[in-house]
Amino acid sequence: MMGERAVLQEPLFFGFSLERHVPADHLLRAIDRFIDLDGVRQHLAPFYSPIGRPSIDPELLIRMLLVGYCFGIRSERRLCEEVHLNLAYRWFCRLGLDGDVPDHSTFSKNRHGRFRDSDLLRHLFETVVRRCMAEGLVGGEGFAVDASLIKADANRQRCVPGEEGLPAAAASRAIDEYLAVLDDAAFGAATPVKPKFISPADPASRWTGANKGLAFFAYSTNYLIDLDHAVIVDVEPSSAVRQAEVAAARTMIERVHEQHDLRPNRLAADAAYGSAEMLEWLVHQQGIDPHIPVIDKSAREDGTFSRSDFTYDHAADLYECPGGKVLQRNRRAFSAPRDDPPPDDTYRYRASKADCDACELKPRCCPNTPARKVTRSIYEGARDFARAIAKTDAYVNSRRQRKKVEMLFAHLKRILKLDRLRLRGPCGARDEFLLAATAQNLRKLAKLIPPSTPTMA
Repeated sequence: MMGERAVLQEPLFFGFSLERHVPADHLLRAIDRFIDLDGVRQHLAPFYSPIGRPSIDPELLIRMLLVGYCFGIRSERRLCEEVHLNLAYRWFCRLGLDGDVPDHSTFSKNRHGRFRDSDLLRHLFETVVRRCMAEGLVGGEGFAVDASLIKADANRQRCVPGEEGLPAAAASRAIDEYLAVLDDAAFGAATPVKPKFISPADPASRWTGANKGLAFFAYSTNYLIDLDHAVIVDVEPSSAVRQAEVAAARTMIERVHEQHDLRPNRLAADAAYGSAEMLEWLVHQQGIDPHIPVIDKSAREDGTFSRSDFTYDHAADLYECPGGKVLQRNRRAFSAPRDDPPPDDTYRYRASKADCDACELKPRCCPNTPARKVTRSIYEGARDFARAIAKTDAYVNSRRQRKKVEMLFAHLKRILKLDRLRLRGPCGARDEFLLAATAQNLRKLAKLIPPSTPTMA
């Protein structure tokens, strides 16, 4: 017998609890345990007027932004719609059933104003890092650093040649930010080479073909992670060139030491960070063991002896060739010692022409020159130290652990959907990278730290 739904009079009152309708194993429940926004209002207090109409609660805006970045909701307009409809999002944002969702334009007004003026997103990221440290997820012994390209919100079809520069009439917030970072080591001052093309929409983004496909405009997001649990201890935007990424790595290492009193014993990175200057800075200024491949272009491919075939004597400051002869910087005594480093940071060690002429190995050493010359960087000591580390088991382990940072970039692009920026300019890139790294650390906390007591749904 077919049943029929009885249509009854609707009740005048409902008893409804958001707490009961959010599953106990929902990601937002796990993340909510680690959200500490008690200091947000105090941090922003100097940037609000003491009079006038009350504003939207900044804690609500932060919670909504975290929802968006944790679940890959890239549009703020769509984020407002999702928070309006989704019960779990409403619970996390403390809106209840009848709370009003702010308009999407509120995010833009606050982001370009008090959020950036107060550096709120950096404050939020540092708060989460300190929570990770308190939970024992940051060992502080070994770090890894790397960079990944993120496409900018710039049309590659609407660009101008780099030699011509920006049109004189061009004006926008992104252009103002571009002009502000021209002397920044991670942007304009990273390299004197002018890009092939410039985007008038976002001139700070860099034209790059590093992915071996169609060139595009991009920024680099730089991660410094702790190797114990792959917690992101710092994040920094930079131009999409190697020199800028190395400068960003230095900035992050110094800032982590200043903010959290963390200085690792070792740093793992790929060969892009293996320049002589970077290794010198790590070894002699920071006291960090570089588990990094050394950039070395001294090997010869014409069959003649390379620099590695010559033995360097540190005490006597000279090289010994395979034939047993010495190569010296100076072959005569000077009245005034010449201790100043050379202009190009490279010493030159030369053999005696008489020794080379009488040597039977000359065809394999210097067949086209009267005598052999070997160059040595003033930072070669740090390079030798890195080469010695590369022969240890700890180095092999660090090379394997370094892949954790690449996995974070894959998670950033595929799960959080940050493969293309939505905001323009260096400040926009910084905001997005900070929020995404904060979301990744919160998800890490939720995954690794179980609740102390079962949550009652």
